Amino acid sequence: MSATTLLERTAPLYDRVKTLIPPIEWPVFADDIEAILALKRQRNAVILAHNYMSPEIFHCVSDIVGDSLALAREAVTADADVIVLAGVHFMAETAKLLNPEKTVLIPDSRAGCSLAESITAADVRLMRQRHPGVPVVTYVNSSAAVKAESDICCTSGNALKIVESLGVDRVIMLPDEYLAKNIAAQTRVKIIAWAGHCEVHERFTAAEVRALRADYPGVVILAHPECPPEVVAEADYTGSTADMSNFVDRKKPARVVLLTECSMADNISVHHPDVSFVRPCNLCPHMKRITLANIRRALETMQEEVTIDPALAERARLSVERMLAVR
Repeated sequence: MSATTLLERTAPLYDRVKTLIPPIEWPVFADDIEAILALKRQRNAVILAHNYMSPEIFHCVSDIVGDSLALAREAVTADADVIVLAGVHFMAETAKLLNPEKTVLIPDSRAGCSLAESITAADVRLMRQRHPGVPVVTYVNSSAAVKAESDICCTSGNALKIVESLGVDRVIMLPDEYLAKNIAAQTRVKIIAWAGHCEVHERFTAAEVRALRADYPGVVILAHPECPPEVVAEADYTGSTADMSNFVDRKKPARVVLLTECSMADNISVHHPDVSFVRPCNLCPHMKRITLANIRRALETMQEEVTIDPALAERARLSVERMLAVR
C-alpha cells in the first residue's frame, strides 16, 4: 500500500488531532492506527483509554475513554471478548476483576503507579490492627491485593460520596494522603490517611499556582484532588479528570490551567479550540509507556494478559462492586 493511500484512509482521524500532531509525524502513527483498527475487528476487542493517554491513542483508536470511575463502570458492560487497557496496571486489574471471563491485555506491564506501589496488603492489615472496626476505603489506584483487604473502593470523582455513604464517624482512606486530606476538608467524617503520593500531582506547588496567576491574569485554575491541599486551596476548582473536562464544557473559560498530567489538556483542547490551555507539564512516565506500537503488538500477540488469583480476585471484586453500587 502506498503512503498516499494510507494517509487518505486515515485523514478523518488525523483531522481530530491535527492541532496537536505535526503532519510530518502522522505517517508513523497512521500505519499503527490502521493496523489496530483492523485487529480490533479481528479479535472482537475494545480499547479502554484513560484521560492521560496521548492524543493519537485517546482520539484515534480508543472505544471508551474517561477517568478511573468511568472506565470501571464501562468495563462491566464492554461488549467484547478482549479488553485492551490503555492506562496503568491497576486499571487493567480492575477491568479483569469486573470481567473475569474476558481476556484483558495491558500493552506494557511495567506501566505502574507510584500510589499503587506505596502500599501493600500487609500494610492494610496493619492499619486494621491499629484501628479495629474502622472501615477501609481504598482508592482504585491500588493493586488487587490491596483491594482484597479493603471494605470498599473509591475514585477521585466519588471519594466524598463513598466516605459519607458508610454512615460512620471514622474511616481509613488509602493510599493517597493528599486525596484523603482534601476529602477530610469537605466532611465531618474523621479520615485516617496513609502517606502515599502521586508522583505527578505531588510536584505541583502553591507558589507555582500563584506564579501562573501573575503570568496569566484572569486564568482559571483547576486542580486534581491528588494535589497537595495548599495547591487545592489556591485553585478555582478541584475535581477528577472527568470533573475537569465537564467544567471546561460548561464554563468555557477563556484561559485555563489543568493541574494534572500533561495529556489531559491536549485531549480536552481538541473539543475546545476557543479555550486557551496553559500547560504546566507534569508527565506521568508510567502512562507514557503505553504507545500505539505496543497496543498493536498486544493485539497481534495477545500479550500481556492480566491474570489474578481467583481467591484474591473474589475479595477484591467485592470492594469494587460495592463502590459501583453507590450512585
